[in-house]
Amino acid sequence: MGVKLGSSGAFGGRRRGDDDLVEAHEINVTPFIDVMLVLLIIFMVAAPLATVDLGVDLPASTAEPQPRPDKPVFVTVKPDLSVAVGEDVIARDALTTTLDGATQGKKDERIFLRADKAVSYGDLMEVMNLLRNAGYLKIALVGLDGRS
Repeated sequence: MGVKLGSSGAFGGRRRGDDDLVEAHEINVTPFIDVMLVLLIIFMVAAPLATVDLGVDLPASTAEPQPRPDKPVFVTVKPDLSVAVGEDVIARDALTTTLDGATQGKKDERIFLRADKAVSYGDLMEVMNLLRNAGYLKIALVGLDGRS
């Protein structure tokens, strides 16, 4: 008895000569793909909900600006990270002696610190640390008045 080649049944099984169907040993991946797609959609929807987002609406300040002293001492950090006291550009290691001369040695005088928008926060903090190490603890940050 010979085997018929090329003929197949309704489920893709091969027929033997006596019309017995042979099981097909193939994995049907369609349900697996469906389950994976559903899980993917669930995680895509749930992931943004799992992140913590604090919405903070900061209040506006209506406080009047403090009066400026007669001769304020300005320390300026320029975009090229050079430091100036008043209008004179100085080296960072000479900041303490220059400020002592500008304030007549008064460590409790307020220092007005201003920096260009291009200066990074870390570079501004370095200058603030230099001022603190020099003994000047009253530091005012200068910005534009945003009130209309």
